[in-house]
Amino acid sequence: MKKQADNFINRELSWIEFNKRVLLTGMGKEYKILDKVKFFSIFSNNLDEFFMVRVASLKAQVEAGITKKSIDGLTPKEQLRQINREVKSLTTLQENFVNNELNNELKKQGIFLKKYEDLSENEKNWCNNFFTSSIFPLLTPLVVDPAHPFPFISNLSLNLAALIKDGEDSKNQFVRIKIPTKNINRFIQIPNEIIGSNNESTHLFVSVEDLIGNNIDALFNGMECINYSFFRVTRDADLELKELEADDLLLAVEQSLQKRRLGGDVVRLEVESDIPNNILKLLIESISIQEEYIYFCKSFLGLDDLSQLTKINRDDLKENLLIGKTHPQLQNLDSPSELNVNSIFTILRKKDILLHHPYDLFKTSVEEFINSAADDPLVMAIKITLYRVSKDSPIIAALMRAAENGKEVMTLVELKARFDEDNNIQWAKQLEQAGVHVVYGIIGFKTHTKIALIVRKEKGSLRNYFHIGTGNYNSNTSRFYTDLGLLSTGPEIASDLLELFNYLSGFSKQKSYQKLLVSPSSLRERFIFLINREIKHAKEGKKAEIIAKMNSLVDPEIIQLLYLASQTGVKISLIIRGICCLYPQRKNLSKNITVISIIGHFLEHSRIFWFCNNDENDVFIGSSDWMKRNLDRRIEAVTPIENSQLKSQIYSLLQTYLKDNYFSWIMKEDGSYEKYEVKSTVNQSQMDLINK
Repeated sequence: MKKQADNFINRELSWIEFNKRVLLTGMGKEYKILDKVKFFSIFSNNLDEFFMVRVASLKAQVEAGITKKSIDGLTPKEQLRQINREVKSLTTLQENFVNNELNNELKKQGIFLKKYEDLSENEKNWCNNFFTSSIFPLLTPLVVDPAHPFPFISNLSLNLAALIKDGEDSKNQFVRIKIPTKNINRFIQIPNEIIGSNNESTHLFVSVEDLIGNNIDALFNGMECINYSFFRVTRDADLELKELEADDLLLAVEQSLQKRRLGGDVVRLEVESDIPNNILKLLIESISIQEEYIYFCKSFLGLDDLSQLTKINRDDLKENLLIGKTHPQLQNLDSPSELNVNSIFTILRKKDILLHHPYDLFKTSVEEFINSAADDPLVMAIKITLYRVSKDSPIIAALMRAAENGKEVMTLVELKARFDEDNNIQWAKQLEQAGVHVVYGIIGFKTHTKIALIVRKEKGSLRNYFHIGTGNYNSNTSRFYTDLGLLSTGPEIASDLLELFNYLSGFSKQKSYQKLLVSPSSLRERFIFLINREIKHAKEGKKAEIIAKMNSLVDPEIIQLLYLASQTGVKISLIIRGICCLYPQRKNLSKNITVISIIGHFLEHSRIFWFCNNDENDVFIGSSDWMKRNLDRRIEAVTPIENSQLKSQIYSLLQTYLKDNYFSWIMKEDGSYEKYEVKSTVNQSQMDLINK
C-alpha cells in the first residue's frame, strides 16, 4: 500500500522543475536570440532568490537539528542533498549552452563576447585606457593578514581573490577586490571605430572582471601576482522580523533590512572551474562553507547579468513585448476636466469591465481609474492596497495628488513584500508626507490582496466603484505579467470591500462577507465547499468540472480534495505556471486531472477558478494561489464574476490556455514535464491573445 507521502511532490524540487522549464525555453529553437538571453538571465536570477530564501531556510533547519519530514517524506537534509544535485546538473546544462550554442548564435548576429586575450592590440589598448580612467579608481584591494581579518563578502557580489608576493622573502598575501558591477556595466562595449567596423549591428563586449584580471599588475605595482580567480557568494537574505514585539512596524522592517544588507550565512559559493587550489582552500576556510554548497562554474559567474545584452538596440533579435490596446469600453473617455458625460465612472455605472493585462493597457484602465478619482471633484475617498509598485509609480503620484486635492486617501503599504521592503518603506514615507493615511496591515499576516475602492458623491448619496485584480498596482510589471482585473460598482462586493478596508486599518473585526472570498477568514472554507459541490454533482450524475489557473498548487488539504474529486469522476484541468505538488494522471488517484504549465514571453500571473456547478458556472478571480500561506497566513481577496458575459469571456480565455500547444508543458504522472509535440494546428495562447 502506498504511503501518503508518495502522493505529494516536494515543493522545492517542483520549483526546480519549473526553473528547468524556464531554462529549456531559452534553449528552444523557436525564440529569437536576445529573448533566449532573457530566459537564461531569468533562470539565474530565480536561482539566486531560491538560494537566498528556500535553501537558506532548509540549511538553517539542518543546523538547528530539525529532522521533521515534509509532507512528501523528505527531511531538510535530504531535500538539500537533492536540491544541490538537481541545481548543479541544470547550471552545467546552462553553462554548456551559453559557452557554445548561444555564443555561436550571438556571433552570427554580430554580437561578440570576447576574452581579453583574443582582442587585437588596438582593442587591448582601448581596454587598458578604459581600465585606467573608469575602473581603477573604483577598486579597493583588501589584504588579509593578522592585522586585517578576512573582509565581509556582500551578498551576490562578484569578487577577485589573489595571492600576492611582496618582495623575495615575504610570505604570500591573500587579497580580495570587490568588482564594482553596480557602478559600471558587467560587459564593457568596445566602440566600433576601435574594432574597425562601420556596421551598427556589430557589438563587441569584454567582461569587466576579465579587464580587471588582465590589468592586475597595475593594482599591485612592485609586487608579484602569483595567481588570481573570481568568486561570488549567496547569503541567507530571508528577512527575520519579530513583528509581535515591534511597537513600530516601519522601524522594525528598516532594522531588519539593515541586517539583511550585512547578510546572513553563506548558502552558496560560486567559483571558476579552474580556480587554483590554494585560493579555493583560503576561501573555504574564511567563508566556512561545506563542499556541497560550492559551485564550480565554466561560464561567467552570475549569469543574470546577461540581461544587459537584451538592451542592445537590435529589434530584429527580440520580440516586441510592448503591446496592448485600450479596452474597447474605455477608448473614448472624456478628459479629466469634463468628467460628467463619458467618464470612466459613467461607463462603470452601465457595465462591469473585465481587464486582461498586458493585452488591455494598464495605463488607460487601472491608472486611468485612479487618476480620474484623484482629479474628480465628486470623489470623496480613495482606498487601495499596495504590495509591489514601480519605482516611478504613476499610481503613487495620483494618490498623493488626491490627498493634496482634499480627498480622504487610505493606502495599505505592505512593508514585508520580499525584496521590495526598502522600496515600500520609501513610498510609505512619501505618501505620509503628502497627507495620505498609511497603514501597514494586520500583525502576523502579509496583505497580498490587490484591491482599490473609490467613494464618489452622486445626487446627494455615495456610490462605490472598485477594482479587484490578480496582480500588483505596478505599471512596469503590468507590461510583462498577465493579470486579470474587475472594474465594477456592484453594491454587495463594494460593501464587502469597505468592511475589508476597515479590517485592514484596524477599525473592524469583520470575518464574514456577502460575496467576497477573504483569507484567512473564509477563502479556504469556500474553496473546499466549491470542490465538494462538484464531487456531489459527479456522484449524482450531474455535470461536474473544475478549471483552475494559478502560480502554485501546494496546499495538502486542497490537493487531497482534488484527488477525491478525480476519483469521483470530476474532470479537473489545472494551468499552473510554477510549483505543483500534485501528481496528475495516476490510476486510482488522479486519472481525471491534467496539469499544464505555460512559459512564454509574458509571465503568467493571473489566478482564475472556474466551477461547472452543473452548468450554472461559478467563476472567481483574485490574488490567491492554492498554497497554505495564501489561504491561512495572508490577507487575500477573491471576487466572484457574476456577469454572464464576463463569465463566458473567462471560460473562453481558459480554453485558449488549455488548447495551447506552443508555450505549454504537460505534466506527466511522475511529476516531470514535456513540451507538446505540434502535429497540425499551432495554438500559441499569448500570441493568439495579442492578435485577438
